[in-house]
Amino acid sequence: VQLQASGGGLVQPGGSLRLSCVASGSILSINFMAWFRQAPGKQRELVATLTSGGITTYADSVKGRFAISRDNARGTVNLQMNSLKPEDTAVYFCNAGVLSSGFTAPRGFWGQGTLVTVSS
Repeated sequence: VQLQASGGGLVQPGGSLRLSCVASGSILSINFMAWFRQAPGKQRELVATLTSGGITTYADSVKGRFAISRDNARGTVNLQMNSLKPEDTAVYFCNAGVLSSGFTAPRGFWGQGTLVTVSS
């Protein structure tokens, strides 16, 4: 199973970006998908999660600005980021709990990260 993240880049404060993460491989089901971020010199933090049942959670710092969504048919999770602030600058990682062929329990997988820079 592989997760491929994309969509990062440079954006001005107040702007928007949309991140996408595609899961591929011998996937039987995806329990949840999530986005984390890690800013320079800081620990990785949870940004948003989305369960297979459609339940979403967000970090307080992004509530009302970010929205996580999922395309089950394509095995993708998106993160729409609006009203971006300089403090949103970080490498963003997608994460998923995946049940794959040959296994009886879900396992966690990480994407490679995509850099988001918010600066004027």
